Amino acid sequence: MPYVNIKITDEGVTAAQKAELIQGVTDLLVKVLNKNPQTTVVVIDEINTDNWGIGGETVTEKRKKK
Repeated sequence: MPYVNIKITDEGVTAAQKAELIQGVTDLLVKVLNKNPQTTVVVIDEINTDNWGIGGETVTEKRKKK
């Protein structure tokens, strides 16, 4: 039973986009590894940019500098 965890920032990702990710990842596991789609689990965690750090600072702060 494959388990895939996708972590993204919580910035305007639509339900349709998330559904497409879930279907696409499932299809890829079926195609490449011959996994059963009925037992493939895909979880999407949306993380606030204040809770995601890169290079010692939050994504929120990094994006302010752009």
